[in-house]
Amino acid sequence: MSETETEQGAEGDVLNARRPADTRIDVRVVDVVVLAPAPPGSAERWRVLAMRRAAGTRCTGAWEIVHGRIERGERPKDAARRELAEETGLVASRLYSITVNPFYLHAFDSVQLAVVFAAVVERTANVTTGAEHDAWEWLPPAEAMDRLAWPREHQALQYTLHLLRGGDAGPVEDVLLVP
Repeated sequence: MSETETEQGAEGDVLNARRPADTRIDVRVVDVVVLAPAPPGSAERWRVLAMRRAAGTRCTGAWEIVHGRIERGERPKDAARRELAEETGLVASRLYSITVNPFYLHAFDSVQLAVVFAAVVERTANVTTGAEHDAWEWLPPAEAMDRLAWPREHQALQYTLHLLRGGDAGPVEDVLLVP
């Protein structure tokens, strides 16, 4: 089918119309909420990793969660693990599938879908950042919510904290825990 053709169903209705100027929908991004157990005696269960964008990168100074592009042929869960390792040096002891968040990139006239994961790591694990970030902090959830720049990251954190409020995903663990 060419870019200007349409595909019609049995009743003649248009199933898939594409024109060169159409906005695309692309699943090309993963977001990873990184959690570590809070120190003993804390009111909260979790600490959230927030990372600050370095000078000379897009959104310099903005605080964010781990995120990145899904490489060609890569599955979202594998991209989440790779981005976690590349951006933090951490390895997830547990990885959860949380949700999908859409956002629009005007430069590409594309609606991007970010597949959201939560990675649970050891509290004592050392964080190492690359050139994209110049600082990181383990924050209580409320402070992380205040610090994170992007609304989709707020939503991802809210969903994650709700789903993992008991330390794991409870009765939906079998569905959300990524092997």
